[in-house]
Amino acid sequence: MKVVALVSGGKDSCYVMMKCIQYGHEIVALANLLPVDDSVDELDSYMYQTVGHQIIVSYAECMNVPLFRRRIRGSSRHQKLSYQKTPDDEVEDLFVLLSEVKRQIPSITAVSSGAIASDYQRLRVESICSRLGLVSLAFLWKQDQTLLLQEMIANGIKAILVKVAAIGLDPSKHLGKDLAFMEPYFLKLKELYGSNVCGEGGEYETLTLDCPLFTNARIVLDEFQVVLHSPDSIAPVGVLHPTTFHLEKKGNPDSDSLEEKEPVLVFEVQGDGGPNTPESTHQPDNGTVEHTRNRVSLSKTGKENTFSICCWLEDSSESSTGLKEDLETVLTEIESQLLKQGFNWQNVLYIHLYISDMSEFAVANETYVKFITHEKCPFGVPSRSTIELPLVQAGLGKAYVEVLVANDQTKRVLHVQSISSWAPSCIGPYSQATLHKGVLHMAGQLGLDPPTMNLRNEGAVAELKQALTNSEAIAEAFRCSISSSAILFVVFCSARVEQSERHQLHEKFVSFLDLAKSSRTRVSNVLDPIFLYILVPDLPKRALVEVKPVLYVQEDSETDDDETRQDQLAEGDYSCLGYKPEKWHQDCVQKRVVDGKLCVTVLSISAEVMKKLHESSGEEQLERVTRFCVYLLNKTLSENSFTWQDTTSLRIHFSTSLGVSVKRLSNIFETAFKKLNEMSHGGRVGDLKEPIFNLVPVLAAGNSSGSLDNIITCELFSLRS
Repeated sequence: MKVVALVSGGKDSCYVMMKCIQYGHEIVALANLLPVDDSVDELDSYMYQTVGHQIIVSYAECMNVPLFRRRIRGSSRHQKLSYQKTPDDEVEDLFVLLSEVKRQIPSITAVSSGAIASDYQRLRVESICSRLGLVSLAFLWKQDQTLLLQEMIANGIKAILVKVAAIGLDPSKHLGKDLAFMEPYFLKLKELYGSNVCGEGGEYETLTLDCPLFTNARIVLDEFQVVLHSPDSIAPVGVLHPTTFHLEKKGNPDSDSLEEKEPVLVFEVQGDGGPNTPESTHQPDNGTVEHTRNRVSLSKTGKENTFSICCWLEDSSESSTGLKEDLETVLTEIESQLLKQGFNWQNVLYIHLYISDMSEFAVANETYVKFITHEKCPFGVPSRSTIELPLVQAGLGKAYVEVLVANDQTKRVLHVQSISSWAPSCIGPYSQATLHKGVLHMAGQLGLDPPTMNLRNEGAVAELKQALTNSEAIAEAFRCSISSSAILFVVFCSARVEQSERHQLHEKFVSFLDLAKSSRTRVSNVLDPIFLYILVPDLPKRALVEVKPVLYVQEDSETDDDETRQDQLAEGDYSCLGYKPEKWHQDCVQKRVVDGKLCVTVLSISAEVMKKLHESSGEEQLERVTRFCVYLLNKTLSENSFTWQDTTSLRIHFSTSLGVSVKRLSNIFETAFKKLNEMSHGGRVGDLKEPIFNLVPVLAAGNSSGSLDNIITCELFSLRS
């Protein structure tokens, strides 16, 4: 990509340019913001470093790249973490600046910034990029600061300190000192006081005088003044004010001098606003929506404060439409259902997006982003998993959506749109993970190399390892680990994975988790996760594997008094629906009950289990198997002191080898639930206005990658609150 680099003069903004080039991008312009008054060194800004701005004008000549500069007219008016467009805010100066760069150089598609740890700065750069249709590149994001500083110095970043503001740093001693000279001292300050080695806590700021990108010349600072801002005896604050400097030419000394070369352009960007960028709004074709509305089917769980709504279309040859039309209909219906209950998209925690053909992923995404936007979700956009399913074979339309909804705004959303070395970016209105009531719902993770956003090309095992590495990076942002906090791993395997390689996946998965556990300090209450492998026709980017982890993250206010319960059985009579408890029934059930508040159950019905039930074939067999599923789910809930009213989602995966349509199977399951309700006089499941389950057609499923022999797999989440 062609990149405009945000440069403050600091080491980070320069080094990230070097990383851009390392990953195959091209720096075609520089952009810088500076004070209105040249004599002012530092502004009271939460966003920009301006110390040393007098020297930045030379960067254009040093790099032979055009420099665009704008004087900061705004101030820090919108100080909440997530930024929203605010008149006269200093962030709008960046918008105006980058708008002009994009106008003059239309080929620019990305913006680089030196963000390492500041969500405040990263989110603002991402907001501007989103408004301008640019990609944010932040290759230093979340990198280990000690290693990063060593790497910068080793790779030729020559920088000096131009501001100090921390215990152990003295303006009179340390301003003007070289970064490499100061490195051992920074490490000592980290050990003594917990200081940030790269200055991410505001401990110090730097000015780069030379680096490998300065191909024409290096900057030589001849004279400077030390300006003391605060004479505090413990942590005095001071800045370096450059008074005279010159450029020292690089290369062949016999070639033309710098002054004789054609000068590199420096543009001063004026104006009060950039081009208008109208926000997209969805306006589905009403005729199409009405044409397909009579095919709409819904399911909804009964829990009041956290529940699932699922919408799909029944297909027929007369009413068949395209993916775009089907998805518009489904999302419109879900939006309508949310509004009827006093909710909207900002209440949605997670979205499962199922489509019939992954080659139309771009069409699905374009439709999706018309409904779910950052503006509609000020508390954070939902996390998402996108999967191709055999929808048409199961008698469905081409789009199928399930949303998890909460009636409060206590969710914590992690949404990093910048491309970095940390974890894959989510460029658009879907986030890496959402934490709500202790449950961390992570977006489906592919085996993408974060800085290049390319899939690992060594096969399914390599993709799995990379997907798990990415998942661990996201978990660490919530101060947990997939090796100790995971409750459930759903692993989607593409049908393109060779069976021999598929058999290796589970073993490699467990080995990864074991290694991750051994590398961590002792963690109490380690959870033992459930594994569910699902075979599907295709995945985004033609990936072979997608991992969807669900974690339990203990809140700070909670205690460890309640142990994780896996095999606790309460006494009681669970005979119903024609079945009585038998010992082998437990072989069909995997459950995890955490802190008495969360129950996750995976129920597996294989051909072998069906034989044990001594069922006949055909319709009667299906009816008895569905009753057996409902019986076991009800028994699991009851014996662990949960009720059907605690259910947040019930996903029933069924193999297309059954040869039955979703509509027919849904009717059979509804009959089983009604029978359960009748036996308890309506007190168990509720009024059943809509089904509480959603049926998901898959190619195959199983508890291990090597034995995908389940005919029916029930995935039940219950949350007591």
